[in-house]
Amino acid sequence: MSVESIDSPVLVADDDPGAEPDEFAGLTRRNSLSPSRASDFMSCPLLYRFRVIDKLPEAPSIDAVRGSVVHKVLEDLFDLPSSDRTHERANALLPGAWERLLDAEPELAEMFGRPGADGEPAGPDLLTWLDQCRALLGRYFTLEDPRRLEPAEREVHVITQLDSGLHLHGYIDRVDVAPTGELRIVDYKTGKSPGEYFEAKALFQMKFYALVVWRTRGVLPRMLQLVYLGNGEMLRYEPTEHDLLATERKVRALWDAITRASETGDWRPSKSVLCGWCDHKAICPAWGGTPPPVPQRGTD
Repeated sequence: MSVESIDSPVLVADDDPGAEPDEFAGLTRRNSLSPSRASDFMSCPLLYRFRVIDKLPEAPSIDAVRGSVVHKVLEDLFDLPSSDRTHERANALLPGAWERLLDAEPELAEMFGRPGADGEPAGPDLLTWLDQCRALLGRYFTLEDPRRLEPAEREVHVITQLDSGLHLHGYIDRVDVAPTGELRIVDYKTGKSPGEYFEAKALFQMKFYALVVWRTRGVLPRMLQLVYLGNGEMLRYEPTEHDLLATERKVRALWDAITRASETGDWRPSKSVLCGWCDHKAICPAWGGTPPPVPQRGTD
């Protein structure tokens, strides 16, 4: 595994926290697991319950929305002829990507210009925020040259079913395929590369994707690559069959724990530094709150 901040020879050629499983695929919360939801349960079982079972609303995060817009620009960039995939064209794609997202979710406009507790703006104004998006796009071009890449797939939904009946699924940002058939799985992150404590969490997501690809396509991905635009670094990892078998065992154990919690109603909170960013802190018993009753079991 290596962290790199410069470009290196490349192969030639999605899990969105808010994405719902495809209805046509027959996926429900009772038979499917994504890396985002698995991460929720590992971080805090009660958070998993609030998001998956209660489906409690959460305020949009200005950082998450920035990530969505930058991801969309990078996806659209590869629709252009290779010679046109420049930094300037990426910046030109940014306003359109933001407008399309705003058309789909008009409430996002409320994130900008909101007053804080002292009457000052609680967050950046729109122009400053767009400049931040441009800075992330600029950093991308210090890490990769998209004119040299022809991704095989972008924003691809991958899914496999274990013998237990559990479906594993997720959305991969980019899949590159070498002429020799080797696969590279790429995920863009608009934050900074993680410290040692969070590195394993980031790699779990990538190993989850690799496991699904391996099970569905019979090909062990050659490289897992996380592109951190926040500080211009890459985290690369070459998975082994042993890695992915261990990931599968971990996922099975997680699902067993989720099933037990669902049957017993024992969704325990897990207090951590992440609580400061949780929308549900006010109703969390770890912080003196009272959660709502668990919704009655429906058909989902």
